[in-house]
Amino acid sequence: MKTYNSKHRILILGASGFLGNAIYKELLGYFKTFGTYRVSKKIYEDNHQFFQYNVEEDDVYEILEATKPTIIISCLRGDFRAQTIAHQHIAEYLFDHDSKLIFLSSANVFDAYSKYPSYEFDKTLSGSVYGHFKIKIENMLLRLPKKKVAIIRLPMVLGSQSPRLKEIRQHLQDKTAIEIFPNIIMNVTTDTKVTQQIHYIINQNKSGIFHLGSTDLVHHDDYFKDIVKQISSKNGVIYKHVYTTNEDRYLAVLPKFNKLPKHLEITSTEVLEDLTK
Repeated sequence: MKTYNSKHRILILGASGFLGNAIYKELLGYFKTFGTYRVSKKIYEDNHQFFQYNVEEDDVYEILEATKPTIIISCLRGDFRAQTIAHQHIAEYLFDHDSKLIFLSSANVFDAYSKYPSYEFDKTLSGSVYGHFKIKIENMLLRLPKKKVAIIRLPMVLGSQSPRLKEIRQHLQDKTAIEIFPNIIMNVTTDTKVTQQIHYIINQNKSGIFHLGSTDLVHHDDYFKDIVKQISSKNGVIYKHVYTTNEDRYLAVLPKFNKLPKHLEITSTEVLEDLTK
């Protein structure tokens, strides 16, 4: 029978998704770890650590009561209104229990700004529905006691099994155009690095806002061409250039105040190398 040294019980909401599942696999050997899945699959039904949960139909409180987590990690996807209600219920649970929430947010909370990279305490402002939704959840959570919440703002997350890479491979196979954005300056990361960083945040009992992107910035168009070179030897790749603005526009999250140790940092070159592992 497996024994755990940690007092923590961890619940990952959205543990069947790309990033949620990577986090589950990282933490499973160290903590009593539970996860939720949306669509029935035998692999989850046979795993007694997994609970079926549909954010649009089910009350998250039932999962919280069943698992009694000390740490909740939210990687949820789905209807924005349903997610907002779920996080309101999570916030109520946090007030009444000795628990903490790690919320996966996005660089898109800054997508209305364009002139500079964004840091942890910069004012959030978004022009997109997705970014606006993430800001709404963040603002709700920032009203909780600080030690109860860690907000993780992520740039584009890549990895050998990431949806973005699968999409690029599909375009290469179908000989269809890969969209690239010449004027967007961004940073990137991998599922592997994010899971290590979250593990560290749990172990060190960290809270607050974290920007977990590569230490350097890249242009979207150049970087996507580098990705294609890294994963394929095909010639004649078709690109569709999408111009959202005539000037360079930043969509990058960099840390200034909550920096993690050097061994937990990553560069855009290391992200590329990770894609073929």
